Amino acid sequence: MKIDNKTPVAAIIMGSDSDWTVVSKAHDIFKELGIPDEVRVISAHRSPDIACEYASSAGERGIKVIIAAAGGAAHLAGVIAGHTTLPVIGIPVQGGALNGLDALLATVQMPSGVPVAAVTLGSAGAANAALLAAEILALGDPGLSQKLKKRKENLRAKVIAADERIRQSIESEDAG
Repeated sequence: MKIDNKTPVAAIIMGSDSDWTVVSKAHDIFKELGIPDEVRVISAHRSPDIACEYASSAGERGIKVIIAAAGGAAHLAGVIAGHTTLPVIGIPVQGGALNGLDALLATVQMPSGVPVAAVTLGSAGAANAALLAAEILALGDPGLSQKLKKRKENLRAKVIAADERIRQSIESEDAG
């Protein structure tokens, strides 16, 4: 399935608009890769009927993968996963009394039969969620697969350049 850059195939949902500062990194990566997405604020606790309807109808609207970000009790990804057969990736959001540990545990401790992939806390987690979603979508899109390979090649090149800078710096110090 080649992505047409018009119809959203990925969804990013968050439990609160305050999560946007974290989740926007996923949206940025989707834009970089040419993956059309839809972004929504939907609460598992304050609007559970909307969460259930959204999840159960996402596939009919063309969505192929859902990213769900929430802090605190972080039930959003699990509620969404309970109402769809689409892959769901949970981003635990830092904050509250436990600084995100509660969100992390809620995201990873799903019961058998209701899978949620979990990524790390914060904007690094949002980036990884978008990249994981892109890898899932790339299974049916060779063009997207090539973009992801190029992105990894660029990461590799950055590491090689950093290694060279550090080694040259150390050699200069040792020589002087």
